Amino acid sequence: MRHAIPIIIFGLICLSIDAQTRYDGPLGHLTHLQPGRSGRISSADPLRSSNHDMRQIQPGTKLTLADLKGAGMIRHIWLTFPAPEPSWLGKDGCATHSELVIRMFWDGAMEPAVESPIGDFFAAGFGKRATINSMPIMVEGGDAYNCFWIMPFQKSARIEIENQSEKPSGSFYYQIDYALDDNLPAKTPYFCAQYRQEFPVASGKDYLILDAEGEGHYVGTVLSGRARSPKWFGEGDEKFYIDGDTKPTIQGTGTEDYALNAWGMGTGCYPYFGVSILDGEWEMVGWKTTVYRWHIQDPISFRKSLRFEIEDTGWMSDDELAEGVHPGHVERNDDFATVAFWYQTGQPKRFATLPSAKERVLPDIDIIIEGKSLLVAANSSDNKTLSLQKGYEWTGEGQIFINNHDDNDGKGFWCEFPFTVDQEEYRQLTLRMTKSFDYGIYRILLDGKVVRDFYDFYDEEIRTTELNLGSSVLPVGKHTVRFECLGKRGESRGAKLGFDSVRLRERWAVKRRPPRDDLY
Repeated sequence: MRHAIPIIIFGLICLSIDAQTRYDGPLGHLTHLQPGRSGRISSADPLRSSNHDMRQIQPGTKLTLADLKGAGMIRHIWLTFPAPEPSWLGKDGCATHSELVIRMFWDGAMEPAVESPIGDFFAAGFGKRATINSMPIMVEGGDAYNCFWIMPFQKSARIEIENQSEKPSGSFYYQIDYALDDNLPAKTPYFCAQYRQEFPVASGKDYLILDAEGEGHYVGTVLSGRARSPKWFGEGDEKFYIDGDTKPTIQGTGTEDYALNAWGMGTGCYPYFGVSILDGEWEMVGWKTTVYRWHIQDPISFRKSLRFEIEDTGWMSDDELAEGVHPGHVERNDDFATVAFWYQTGQPKRFATLPSAKERVLPDIDIIIEGKSLLVAANSSDNKTLSLQKGYEWTGEGQIFINNHDDNDGKGFWCEFPFTVDQEEYRQLTLRMTKSFDYGIYRILLDGKVVRDFYDFYDEEIRTTELNLGSSVLPVGKHTVRFECLGKRGESRGAKLGFDSVRLRERWAVKRRPPRDDLY
């Protein structure tokens, strides 16, 4: 009997623990009454028609989405606004999501705790729209922007959007769901997020993502990069310096590894990491990527300070290396833009200034020969097939549309486009092309020599892409790009082709140091 009482007590403890934890898990909190009183602020106008539920943000103006008083927390934000191309919502187009800036202020602070272009905040960089499917951020079709980060406040919360474009926002809709709660613990940390960029990343030091002071934990990164050199940028280690450590407290094994990929990167969205944008070919100058990494299950805790940096290092092509240097882990000078996400007690330190909308546009590194100019001297096996086609994604006055509709899957068709080089300079020859559901397979030649013996321009959706034809010093004078149709894949509806422009792209490292003579 003397063992019965401890056994009974142990059983009661287990039952008590089981009663408390049985329904824990992703939805377990729904079995407990939630504190606070729920509310919503939205763009709906209750005094007018029920469908009059949007706002217009004119160029250079701000719109306050929320101005809450009291203690509580924001639980969900939903936004939508038109795509930037001309449409019935804006005949001349609308502001891009990189020109619309979101700011959040907690408890009457004069400086924002959150400041970022909307696109970067929602894990899509450089003005591109992308579908995101992750735990705290979800974007449906590049159109419906959802944020589930929890955002506490003790006295007040204010959220605003600034339109830094020269165009209006178009119809801007929003919903902000919150709960007011007078019993919010005094030391509840604030949600913080800050955008930063370097175009290009400076030499001799790592790229800074966060420099925070106070107590808190780091919860996420959005990193967008454009390659200024050929080859692979993703060998840079992430480095967290916690509470004043002079050596990295935490150091990773490479950029792709920090983004929880391996052996390169592939597009895909997962709960805690993803690659939302991967545009271009990784060996070319100009390819772009956006990755996100949420530290929700593994937050980086700090008590006094946190400094977070990442190396801009990777593989380099031989023409950018000094003789005898290994190409696999070399400092690069790519274009980086980041958003750091963290929670901390007290108002955050301002460690970065948001550049203007014009400064957030990637520097122009191309000499461009547009489709309209290329069309003047163009030639083909059927001259009736070539025309200029206007559209938002195409530069200048549109792309050259090659309407190859031969019954034999387009085989045997060819077209040529002369262009002129005015200055002898070492650059990457880049073709801006279109892929589509009715495009074919082509061989590409430059001045009579094959530079791509096979390229399939089919895609389920219409989208632009860039092809790298290599770097060289093209002699001053006339050159010719030629496309020869090899047919089409089975699911393609045709063997058509879209040619936007020829681009002679600047080689950043070679610009500072001439290419080695021993390679040519």
